[in-house]
Formats: sequence, C-alpha cells, structure tokens
Amino acid sequence: MIRDIIASNENIKPYSKEIEKLKNLFPSCFNKNGFDLDKFSQIIKSEINITNESYELKFLGKSYAKLLASLDTESVIIPDDEHNNKQENIDSQNVYISGDNLDALKHLLKSYYGKIKCIYIDPPYNTGSDGFVYQDNFKLTKDDLISKLDVSEEQAERILNITSKGSSSHSAWLMFMYPRLMLARELLTDDGVIFISIDDNEQANLKLICDDIFGEDNFVSQLVWEKKKKGAFLEKNIISMKEYVNVYSKTKQNFEGLIGEIAKVEETYPCIKTTNPRGIRIIRKGTPSKYKDKQYTISAGTRISSGNMELIYKDDLVVNNGVLQSDARVESNWIYNQETLDENFNKGLVYITQDNYIRVIVKDPRIKKLKDLLLRVGSDNTSLPYYQYDENLNNGGWGTNEDGNDELHKLLGQQYIFDFIKPTRLIAKLIQSVGNLKKSDIILDFFSGSGTTADSVLQINSQTNFNLKYIVVQLPENIDVKYFASDGETKSKIKKVLNYLDSISKPHYLDEIGIERIKRASNQIKNKVPNIKIDLGFKHYTIKSDYDKNTVDKLFKFDPNALVSDDSIYKLFGLNTILTTWLIHDGYGFTNNLKEIKIGNYTAYICDNHLYLIEPDLSEQDIVKLFDMYGSDPDFNPQNIVVFGYNFTFIEIENLKNNLKVILASDKNLQINIQIRY
Repeated sequence: MIRDIIASNENIKPYSKEIEKLKNLFPSCFNKNGFDLDKFSQIIKSEINITNESYELKFLGKSYAKLLASLDTESVIIPDDEHNNKQENIDSQNVYISGDNLDALKHLLKSYYGKIKCIYIDPPYNTGSDGFVYQDNFKLTKDDLISKLDVSEEQAERILNITSKGSSSHSAWLMFMYPRLMLARELLTDDGVIFISIDDNEQANLKLICDDIFGEDNFVSQLVWEKKKKGAFLEKNIISMKEYVNVYSKTKQNFEGLIGEIAKVEETYPCIKTTNPRGIRIIRKGTPSKYKDKQYTISAGTRISSGNMELIYKDDLVVNNGVLQSDARVESNWIYNQETLDENFNKGLVYITQDNYIRVIVKDPRIKKLKDLLLRVGSDNTSLPYYQYDENLNNGGWGTNEDGNDELHKLLGQQYIFDFIKPTRLIAKLIQSVGNLKKSDIILDFFSGSGTTADSVLQINSQTNFNLKYIVVQLPENIDVKYFASDGETKSKIKKVLNYLDSISKPHYLDEIGIERIKRASNQIKNKVPNIKIDLGFKHYTIKSDYDKNTVDKLFKFDPNALVSDDSIYKLFGLNTILTTWLIHDGYGFTNNLKEIKIGNYTAYICDNHLYLIEPDLSEQDIVKLFDMYGSDPDFNPQNIVVFGYNFTFIEIENLKNNLKVILASDKNLQINIQIRY
C-alpha cells in the first residue's frame, strides 16, 4: 500500500506515465538503450510535420509540475462511516471528498478514468489579495530536483523557494494549476468538457496552459459572465463587471457542442401556420450578386448563429386566422437546403412564430432553445452570447455573485461568510448546456468551495428527470490558522466563518461549510417536494497523507519475513480505510459490489474480480477452504487475491502461494494472481 507507493515514487520522473503509453503503442521504438527517436520519427513523419522550432508555453517549474502529476499519491481514503451509513446516504452515489485535490484526482483516476462527462472548477484567482499562496508538502530536496528534472542548481533552488516557502507569483499559480489540469483531462469522457471560471489576472495564462494540456484544437470558447448587477461607484479605477469561463473539450471530434436550455417554442412565441410550406423562401444576407437568385433553406441540425436570427420580411405577408397565406422571404447569414425545409414542414418540425416580427425556427431535437435562442456551439467555433444578468430572462438569467451570496445566506442563515460565490444558475446552465448530456452522467468539481456545484446538480435533478451524480473535492483548510495569519478586513471576514461554524457546533475547517450547505439544500428540496425520488444524500470521505515520522518508520521497518505477525500497522489505518483505498485503486469506485464472505472461520471481502484478505488470523484450514471454493462453488472465481501483508506472517503467505500452485497445476483454466501489498 503506502510503502509500495513511496518506494515506487523514488524512480518516477516527468512523463513516466506517457513513456509507458508510448511503450504500449510503439513497442518497436524501444530497445535496451531506451527510446529510439529516429525510428519513431520515421513512423510518424508521413502524418505529422516535424519541426525543430515550435510555439510552446514555458514557465519556471513546468517540469516540476509534470513530475507532481506523475507521482502516485501516498495517501489513503478514510470513509466517514457514521455519516455514510445514515439512511439518506447509505445508497447514495454522490461523493464529497475532504482533502488535497491533487491527491483526490490521482485516486479518482484509478476508478474514473474517462468516465467524467463534465468538470466545473472555480480555482483561486491569484488576485494578490485573495490569499492564494502556493506551497506543497512534497519533501523533495535540491538534489532530487536536479536528478529528476535535469535542471540547474539555481533553477532547483528557485523551484524549492516557491514550493517550500510559498509564493503567489504567476509561475507559482501555473505550477499549482498545471498538474491538476493534466489529471483532470484524463478523467473526462471522450465527449466530455471542462468549464473553468477565471478573472482578468490569470485568464491569459489559463488559456495558455489549457492549450498546452488539452490542445488548441480542443478549445471550445471563452465565455463571458457578468458577475455584478452594478459597479462599486467609489472605485477609482475601471470597475470589473465580468469574469470568464474557459471551455475545453477532451476531443473535439467527439464533442457534441454546447446548447441552450429547454424552452418550448410554442410557449415562447405565438405560432402561426402556413398552408404553403414551399412558400417559405430563404435568401442569404449579403449574398454576392451571382447568388442573388439562389434560394436557401434551413436543414435540421444546422448550427445557427445566435445573432441576426432568421427574419422574414413582412412585405406582402398575409396572415388570416393565424395562417400564413402568402410567400415569405427569410433573411439569413447561413446556407440551407429548401428540400430539407419542406421535409421538416411536413413533419411538423418547423414553426413560424409571430411577435414583433416573424421568425422561422427549426425544431431540431438536438437543438434546445432559450428565450433569446442561445444556440449550439459546434466545431465551427460559433460563440455563445454574452452571459449577462437580465431580469426578463427565465430565472433571472445566469445569476451574479450577489445571487450566489443570497442563496448561501438563505440556506445557512449567515450573510456574506464568503466572497464571490458563484450562483447555482450559472453552473446549472453550464452543465445543462453540455451536448449529449445523459441522465446519469457524473459531474466533478475539485475546487468545491461552498458547494455550489453539488447544489446545482441537486437543482437540476429536482426540476428534470435527470439523475446526475456529483463528485466534489475541498481542502479541509484550518480556518484558525488562516485567521491568525491575516489582518484587517480579511480577519473580520474569516471571523464570520468561525462564528458560523461555532453556531452549528462544527470544527473550524473550510470543508464543513460545503458539507452543511449540501445537507440544507437537500432538505430544502425535500420540504418543497416531500415525495421526490432523487438522490439527495452523499458519501463523505477524507484523504489523509500527513503521517507522522513514527508511522512511516513502522511501514519501512516491517519485516515481511517475520514469523510473528504485528497488527499495529493495521490498527493505524483500520479495515474500512484499507478497503476503501484499495477498491478505488482497483477500479471499483465509490459505488461497488463489495461483499463480506466467510472462508472457513475467516472473514474476507470480495468485489467482482478481487478477493481481499486484510484481517489477521488466517489459518491453514482457512487457506485450504479458500482454494476448495474455486472448485466447488461455480459463482466463486476472483482472479486477484490481494493480501494486506502487514497482517500475515511469512509462513502464512508461503502457504497461500503453495496452495495456489497446487490448484493451478490441477486446473489449467484457472487464472489466479496473488498480490501482497505493503
């Protein structure tokens, strides 16, 4: 377990995982001397233009950031058994993780690689006044960095100054974000998407690192969100009223685009009918003269511009009892096919709507409509419109920071305990805009803060027939430490958080706010709709990596050849922590089929293809019984036997291995592997 990982990390360098992928894809390019670049170049040169110079992002500590992404996590996952076993949580598939998000992402990759449809994050903005200081807990020395990163002594010292003493420089922020985004990309489905909120201070750098990690071709859009209803009129400088949401897809060719929210066309505008479908003629706006007489029409699925929607000239229109009696021309910037338009008319998929002017709308099932027709962002790089607050829009538009504060105040009964809280409407609408969003998709937020993303998922599920699941991560920052390290206005704001936590008898850690918010948001939904059938609970887990020296010493001093077992290490971690960590590591996730089984007098645990032997006191008779079960029970065939080595003597492990050899020799169809973990 932890000892194995610590030992393995000693040999990890940047790109170790990428090299392993290359070995699998291009084994012929590796020999006893390592990677044969010339041979690799010969393979790919016909498809890829190989140049000596290229445009790339460079910053102090980039290689260090890649090293952090490559290192495996040396932490464990501790389940909150009291919380998780409550009736409302025991079957929940929602997850709240208290811990460092870099460790959390590494754990999640073991079970959720390629399974997350949508990620939304609101990372620290590095404004110079929001308290962002990058400081990690990796105990790498100067010599380690020189050896692993191939950097100079001076560069190694500068990196250590950032990582050990703390910094809020641009390089520090980039070092902080880079490994997290590298891991986040791996979690996305092939058609998945990530939304990243950011302000002016780092938006240019965020664009650069996302281009570097996701690829420029997978950039979807930089959306603009109006975060305030009004400015601060005492401000001497230009008032910032906006923020950005950078959008990247995992792979553009599989990405289904972004779409507006659902609104019935018939309810948006009074509809009229036409007795002559072929009477609808569409001409292209600004068409060169040589195309003047050519007719264009809408085809289903065409990506339509959100500006200058199709306007039908009112000249000579005759509407009698809601029926269009004459021909009409449509002004448009797009080329359409008249035959397809007629076909859609016959299917009832085209609506001619009448308000202040006449509009033609194709009701394509893949295009959902908002009142002002926020339409699809596709591979043609069409932009979504400016996300601004408009009280005339349904639900008050996209919401503002003030709305976010008001929401939290109503839930917690405490006003302004956080600054700049995102409103649930913003995140909910971003999630709902994801093309091909399925009812049971997973939404991830690894900068959870006050828990807005989890709340947004609950709101979506409560108002639709969706059953989206959320996984959210928040660092359990010690607020007392932050309070004593601050002064002035910041100290006053932190005091409000401390007072609130005292009022609900919770410890002074930041994650407690998000946990409380989710509980209250769930109760609010239940109070509004008592019989609602959605998942309103969540499982809670804590990531622990800060072991004391005594624990680490015990791990490495343990002798696998000992003839007497010592359960002291087992007691340090506990059964449920070991099981939870291993289940995630082996790909079973937080929702799995784990069962307790009896093997003779011994209690083991089985999950699909893995049998876990963790508890001590496995007798010789129990081992015989274990391998008898492979032959006598047709439903018992776990191919992996995983053993918690600290709880077993050398003799017990040898007995396991010898019995395995006997049964494998007797039945060549069996494939069983024993793995001893330390």
